[in-house]
Amino acid sequence: MDIYSLPLPVVRRLPKYYRQLDDLVYDGVERISSGKLAEMMNITASQVRQDFSFFGKLGQQGYGYNVKTLKNEIGVVLGIDVPRTVALFGMGHLGRALTQHFEFSKYNYSLAAAFEINPDLVGSTVNGVRIYHYNQLQTYLASHKVDAAILAVPRSAARYTAREIVDLGIKFLWNFTNVDLKLPERDAFIEDVHFSDSLLCLSYYMK
Repeated sequence: MDIYSLPLPVVRRLPKYYRQLDDLVYDGVERISSGKLAEMMNITASQVRQDFSFFGKLGQQGYGYNVKTLKNEIGVVLGIDVPRTVALFGMGHLGRALTQHFEFSKYNYSLAAAFEINPDLVGSTVNGVRIYHYNQLQTYLASHKVDAAILAVPRSAARYTAREIVDLGIKFLWNFTNVDLKLPERDAFIEDVHFSDSLLCLSYYMK
């Protein structure tokens, strides 16, 4: 199977594998069995082996998996080996927090610019990232490559902003607006992030 046509459940598990393996590398662990990794991931060993079977032969019977090699292989599948540039839209509390605290470089992403409509913020910098007025976006894109956009604008502006961004050529969006955005007619991929989903799951277990 082509690794870029993986089943969605497998794709959703890959970042969790990567994160777990990254922790193991940090702890100095050199190899791990499918059973031990499955235990850490709260899935079955057969599921681990089935997931990794899409990538060819990665482990050895009786030895398991080399942690660093496996992490690197999954990183390639996830595209971490390719440098990416992102722009952030909306410099409210969430946008500012992402700019100041999220480690984009750890995943080979560079946060190149931020865009806002608040004139009090335009022209300033946050953690080395310059804030431009949203009206400057088209001019900026004429001379700068942007692979993806991070949406942290108010909910009311989410759909309009997303459509404009995609129409200007940015086809991949990381969406924090708490609105599920669907733009099938524009051939865009949008990853919706809902903090409330995790909180409500926590609420369920507390109950």
